[in-house]
Amino acid sequence: MPDRALALIANPVAGAGRGRRALEAACAELERRGARFRALSSRSATHAVELARTTAEAGTETVVAVGGDGHVASIAGALRGTETELAIVPTGRGNDLARVLEIPSPPVEAVALALEGRARAIDVGEVNSAPFLGIASLGFDSEANRIANESRLRGNAVYLYAALKALASWRHAHFDVTIDGAHHGFTGYSVAVGNSKAYGGGMMLIPHAQLDDRVLDVLLVEQHSRLRFLRMMPKVFRGTHVDEPQAVFLTGRTIEIRADRPFAVYADGDPIGELPVTVRLGERQVRIVAPEPTPARQRAR
Repeated sequence: MPDRALALIANPVAGAGRGRRALEAACAELERRGARFRALSSRSATHAVELARTTAEAGTETVVAVGGDGHVASIAGALRGTETELAIVPTGRGNDLARVLEIPSPPVEAVALALEGRARAIDVGEVNSAPFLGIASLGFDSEANRIANESRLRGNAVYLYAALKALASWRHAHFDVTIDGAHHGFTGYSVAVGNSKAYGGGMMLIPHAQLDDRVLDVLLVEQHSRLRFLRMMPKVFRGTHVDEPQAVFLTGRTIEIRADRPFAVYADGDPIGELPVTVRLGERQVRIVAPEPTPARQRAR
């Protein structure tokens, strides 16, 4: 039996109540195993951060984030630069970080990994000091994320619905993006800065991005017709859009972004900033419990 004590910090409303049910299932499994653990329900994102920070200060437990990508990112932000390890029981709508890390979805399996798995250090991005682990995006993505968050639809279909609705009223914006001092100005759809490769419930927006490569990947989606955009959307789920001429991929560590009109910046499913923003990289700041990379993932890296 691993001698690892866990502090489960749950978002009870994540995934339309899946957070509460997942916490109950995880606790039942831990009790069955005779593990040492505490179960904590957060009242808000701020409260979750406070609970994680207090746990890290004690330094005796692994923090387990029971919730979606936004909940995980908030807790990761509190653990940055500490030796406290972070595990995940994914219960949100997208769960993109858990998908990329190959963390199992069933709470019983996820909490078993939290007990027995090894931790590795990953990078953390930040938008004007607000942390994120996945992809920070804006422009067309701002509209699509807003629509998705306001929708009552469940499951990944909400992201397709939101994208189609946003496309119907979209008008191109001009973006000024400065990457490590080099300026890139363009007119088009969006800017995305990726610490990870996936967002929106499994869309491989930046399929070559790695969580621990000490660099941020930047995607500029330049102007093209709505029809071409529609044709490109299915490719994003497979990550095969990378050869499209309107998709420009760059890398950097400090990215400054402005536009000709206001946009909210979304990351890990939540709004975390308003333009103008500066996105920075924090090298390997969080130790996260995840399965060992499969041979296919090792070859991709």
